[in-house]
Amino acid sequence: MAIYLPTLKQLQYLVALHEHGHFGRAAEACFVSQSTLSAGLRELESLLDQVLVERTRRVVRFTPLGNQVVAKAHRLLREAEELSELVQSHSTPLCGEVRMSVIPTIAPFLLPRILPRLRTARPRLRLFLREEPSAAAIESLHHGRADCVLLALPFATGDVEAAELFDDPLLVAFPFDDPRDPPPLIAPAAIDEARLLLLEDGHCLKDHVLAACNRPELRASATMIGTSLHTLVQMVDNGLGLTMLPEMAIRAGILNGTRVVARPLHSDHAFRRIALVWRRHSPRADEFRLLATELIHVP
Repeated sequence: MAIYLPTLKQLQYLVALHEHGHFGRAAEACFVSQSTLSAGLRELESLLDQVLVERTRRVVRFTPLGNQVVAKAHRLLREAEELSELVQSHSTPLCGEVRMSVIPTIAPFLLPRILPRLRTARPRLRLFLREEPSAAAIESLHHGRADCVLLALPFATGDVEAAELFDDPLLVAFPFDDPRDPPPLIAPAAIDEARLLLLEDGHCLKDHVLAACNRPELRASATMIGTSLHTLVQMVDNGLGLTMLPEMAIRAGILNGTRVVARPLHSDHAFRRIALVWRRHSPRADEFRLLATELIHVP
């Protein structure tokens, strides 16, 4: 009996449709017309003699077998990319395309310092950046949408290799005219849980802050506000509470133009660890270690 092997292009179409849930958006992501994508998927189903996608006017629904094929397709496409990367990595290191996901509490503060240096030191490197929360970034990594991720540890990353870059201290930020007049070093016990403002769920910085304070009751009592550090700073500047900020954000000028003051937290765990991670056994592991070395020396 003849066995028909799907092409990589057909699998790319299938994965894109699964990710976007819409034929038009999937076609745009694959840089083809919608008719080309539809024809490729029909040919795939015809060769396999199985229905993978149920098509209606409003809904794209994958069959149980279709979902299983998508999971396999992710792995096959990732292996194909790594085969290409293996060949590329044996030429010039850090040359060509690297897709890096960066979490939102790092990207706006560190990237402006990273990118000019990399452009000068590695002119043939094409760094494609994607800003997304830690969980989404790690999912992108394991599904092959990202080659490496710049994030803060500790965080559940799965089967990866990591290069730890540096520790980023956490500081307590409060209004300039705070009547409590915090001391130069603020003890976690002195933080009023009713006034503590944190990022919403999904940002690993919130967990790092709570771990640094080591006060379980804060998780239930703290007020969750906003989706960015800039929003929290504005809330504090308007006297609505206090928050905790990473030192890199303060060095980048997040407090400029405000009357917010930041002082160190007196805790053994008052920091987060910035790291570059990539898939274990990636053929470009040596390149990512080299990239991590470049990032460590960013001024």
